[in-house]
Amino acid sequence: MDTRKEEGLKALGQKTGYRQDYAPEVLEAFENKHPDNDYWVRFNCPEFTSVCPITGQPDFAEIRISYIPDRRMVESKSLKLYLGSFRQHGAFHEDCVNIIMKDLIRLMDPKYIEVTGFFTPRGGISIHPYANYGRPGTPWADLAFKRLSERE
Repeated sequence: MDTRKEEGLKALGQKTGYRQDYAPEVLEAFENKHPDNDYWVRFNCPEFTSVCPITGQPDFAEIRISYIPDRRMVESKSLKLYLGSFRQHGAFHEDCVNIIMKDLIRLMDPKYIEVTGFFTPRGGISIHPYANYGRPGTPWADLAFKRLSERE
């Protein structure tokens, strides 16, 4: 059964059109079919690209997104299009990771989420920013604090 229409998904199954700049509006979500289970959803994007906001030089990274859903989940093709929209977007590495996390929080309101960027070295230095969030007032906030404080 094709559930794209009932889920309100637009990108899935359509010809892919790539945006040329940051486009959070392409993100789509669908209903979590197992909201009573706590489980991880993990995405790995090894071909993330953005540009330095000062020099315009390209930056390359592997972006890893892990979350524990509540009622809504991100649709993977829309996530691919969204991450691709950074290709010509000028933002520092730390900015990219935090923007991605905050956009996904707005979209899904997950119980917990973390985003890590493994940026390739430029000038002999690599940067690996990490951002996370746990829903305030819940044990997920404690998990966020614990995971952040244990990072190297």
